[in-house]
Amino acid sequence: MNAISNFEFKRSTWQTAIMLTLGFWLSASLVLDWVIMPSLYISGMMNQASFSTAGYAIFWNFNRLELLSAAVVLTGVLAIGQVKSNWRLGSIVLSALLLTAALLDTYFLTPQMCALGSNLSLFASSTVPATMNVLHGGYFLLEVFKLVAGGMLLNWCWQEV
Repeated sequence: MNAISNFEFKRSTWQTAIMLTLGFWLSASLVLDWVIMPSLYISGMMNQASFSTAGYAIFWNFNRLELLSAAVVLTGVLAIGQVKSNWRLGSIVLSALLLTAALLDTYFLTPQMCALGSNLSLFASSTVPATMNVLHGGYFLLEVFKLVAGGMLLNWCWQEV
């Protein structure tokens, strides 16, 4: 019974906050992009007139959570960078780019997609405008970037003890 371990876990509170926030953010993005939106598409909701309003409500809430998560990650990375001299400069750049991606999603892509998706005229055709495909492509490129950058930050925080 005298063999009590003297091992201390030297992970800072900021590292834990970053890892939990990134885990939540990345998993919520995957659920939204690979479960919720495809199920709405398959169920035929995209053909409904109110889909633009429902999509905006979903993404409005989610984008605010993304902004909060990006702010927590950037704050944590800056706090750790202030304390540790060997902290990677790339993590600061990646976390700032993650915040920029969240800002682009929130204040540019989502409002533009919802504006294009709303039928303001009764005689409008039901074809998808070419601009919508460009915006969807930009959105998914940002999603891939967020997943890769968030995974790299998560890996760096996990390895840094």
